[in-house]
Amino acid sequence: MISRLVFAAAVLLGMSAPLAAQSVRAGITAWQNDDYDGAVRIWRPLAEKGDPDAQFNLAQAYRLGRGVPVNLALAQSWLKRAATQGHVDAQTTLGLLLFQNNNRTLGIYWLKAAAAKNDPRALLVYGTALFNGDGVKADPALGYSYVKRAAAQGLGPAKDTLDEIEATLTPDERSHLASSADAKPAKASAKTRTPRHDAPAKVATTPAAGSVTTRAASGNWRIQLGAFGQRRSAEAQFRKVSGSSVLAGRSPAYVRAGTVIRLQVGPFESRAAAEKACGALKVSCFPVAAK
Repeated sequence: MISRLVFAAAVLLGMSAPLAAQSVRAGITAWQNDDYDGAVRIWRPLAEKGDPDAQFNLAQAYRLGRGVPVNLALAQSWLKRAATQGHVDAQTTLGLLLFQNNNRTLGIYWLKAAAAKNDPRALLVYGTALFNGDGVKADPALGYSYVKRAAAQGLGPAKDTLDEIEATLTPDERSHLASSADAKPAKASAKTRTPRHDAPAKVATTPAAGSVTTRAASGNWRIQLGAFGQRRSAEAQFRKVSGSSVLAGRSPAYVRAGTVIRLQVGPFESRAAAEKACGALKVSCFPVAAK
């Protein structure tokens, strides 16, 4: 899944084009007339004075090698200057460029910023990463919401990704994610956190004095705690929550669905019990019927 995300970033980069803005209109006109040298001459002094539109367009010239030699380092530098001023196209393009070059942590940072502003390319790549828990804490509902919003804007790759995601879901899972997604967009601007490797949660192997021995749980329900590109990511997520008392006597199940691994934990005696466990865990999860 990681390699597919990198490929998607490369495809989406090809959709970028210089942004038309009144302050750089003459450069836009030159660019559209294939006078790339003239466009660069117009944009450069504006970019050096801090105009974010000119900075973005100059970065595109360096990225594409039009009017100047290809220089991805300079392209990235100009994109960053525009992105830090809140230029959404610069944030998206910088995020995709970094993602394509395997700097996924910083790429995700900028893609998240652009996704909060509803950029469809950023919504697609960041949303897919969220859905799978690749490089970020898994949040299937928010990830699904983002991919769906990108598809609703007519982005072809987003429509394909949405179809692929929905093909791996049962009707109950799709219904739950869709209802959860409606409540998620308000959280889009939450601060990005750098992925970290947490130590496994410590689980007591013998009951403490005076404690009640836990019985083996039973039932036909589980809770799903994410879908991951790699099994080790799913295992790491289980280690983070396994010390919770609501999971005592219950075991993880790693269910393959296409290219992803679903982390499910159970059993629970009823859907209501599974929902109650999700609430107690305070993490993104939802109940599923065990097969």
